[in-house]
Amino acid sequence: MENSMFIGTWWSLLPPIIAIVLAFITKEVYSSLFIGIIVGALLYGQFSPWVSFESIFTVMKDNIDLNILIFLVMLGMIVILMQKSGGSAAYGRWASERIKSKRAALLSTTFLGMLIFVDDYFNCLTVGSVMRPVTDRHKVSRAKLAYIIDATAAPVCIIAPISSWAAAVNSYVPEDAGINGLQLFISTIPFNLYALLTLIMVLYTSYVGLDFGQMKVHEANAAKGDLFTSHAGEFEKANEVEENPHGRVFDLLLPTLVLIGSAVGAMIYTGFQGGGVNIQDAFANCDSEISLIFATFVTLLFMLILYLPRKVVSFKEYTNSFVEGFKLMIPAISILVFAWTLKGMTQALGISDFVSGAVGEGSFMAGIVPAIMFIIAIFIAFSTGTSWGTFAILVPIVTSIFAGRGQLTMMIISVSAVLAGAVCGDHVSPISDTTIMSSAGAQCYHMNHVSTQMQYASVTVVCCLVGYLVAGFTQNWIISLGVGIIMLIGILMFIKKRSTKETVSQ
Repeated sequence: MENSMFIGTWWSLLPPIIAIVLAFITKEVYSSLFIGIIVGALLYGQFSPWVSFESIFTVMKDNIDLNILIFLVMLGMIVILMQKSGGSAAYGRWASERIKSKRAALLSTTFLGMLIFVDDYFNCLTVGSVMRPVTDRHKVSRAKLAYIIDATAAPVCIIAPISSWAAAVNSYVPEDAGINGLQLFISTIPFNLYALLTLIMVLYTSYVGLDFGQMKVHEANAAKGDLFTSHAGEFEKANEVEENPHGRVFDLLLPTLVLIGSAVGAMIYTGFQGGGVNIQDAFANCDSEISLIFATFVTLLFMLILYLPRKVVSFKEYTNSFVEGFKLMIPAISILVFAWTLKGMTQALGISDFVSGAVGEGSFMAGIVPAIMFIIAIFIAFSTGTSWGTFAILVPIVTSIFAGRGQLTMMIISVSAVLAGAVCGDHVSPISDTTIMSSAGAQCYHMNHVSTQMQYASVTVVCCLVGYLVAGFTQNWIISLGVGIIMLIGILMFIKKRSTKETVSQ
């Protein structure tokens, strides 16, 4: 339906906007995404019932990532086996002896998230499954756990040169940009204000015990024993797994180490197969999805060898864990399928062409380009639910603005703003796969995570916006980052002081 009058116009923004608005109004994500898809299909088919109906299945077929679904099911199987073996419970007992406070539980979750920087999907689900027993013991709400997982997933990946995200950004840099893709990525790290300030914020709020907005409500409920606040039954049933009381800590740690090691090894191998000549090139050319599937497969074989001879898990329990792991991941898989279909529908409507044309026609004063690009990237990522798609649209545009004009530093700052805005928009979008994964990893109701994270992210956005205005005119990362940090800590200290006064007055 190439000649649809709605393709490549502002109408392409309507389906994701409808889905997002409905999600916030109804607090129900499945129907909201479905309605967004229907609206997109009607626009694509120019309201022809059959063409619109047919387009949904065409888009769904072309956009569902089977590799990620296979990875999710196998990772769900690994989580179930860790629980059945008693490894998760043993780790919970071991950690509770050493992690004596809620602060320590929050900080240990944060540091684990920072350590797993290879891939955001892998990060979200691994950190959630490992740290859930510990945070539950110290009455950390699932919304707070989901926030920490999400805040240490994409923000860490986007400043880690050895990650699937670095590889993606690398691939979007045109050859005529005047700088190597990996060099450009590394140069953007000190200017990536959203990623750096988000990590500082999660460390600060975890250390001082600061909660505000809706998160304060969730944490107050958790202190009374209600970790979920809403939709608890959906996840409590998922946790009803009969565990072996004789499980050991290594039943959890060894499979986790094998999972991480085999994932990194597979990424390096596929990267060299893809033309890499050194470690950095290998990660830039790796096939992260196949690597993650390989890693989960190797880990499942390792768990078979580790558990069955010791009889901590029977062969029947091992085989049944496939179905149970699939059930565990059904909420995440369902939302992902809808989200991918909605993204595919917006792409079919030519949202990339519309945004590229709208942005490409603008001529802005050079100093405010980074701040403007930051805002545009947030809007695109929020509307489409994808960081990588935002990179693909805006990075070539930004590099073309500055390439060949002797303004390499401004190019780096502006690309940084695009990367930061893309991660931010992805963070606060209810249709983002990373946000969905964080909810799944924490076993938190999705809209609870979205609403709390949006409030936290808004504080960081204000600081980033000022920081990018400073960066645009000073072209100095120390000054811009310093201004952002001072603003962030100042705002958080003000919120804490006000929160303390409200508590005392009550």
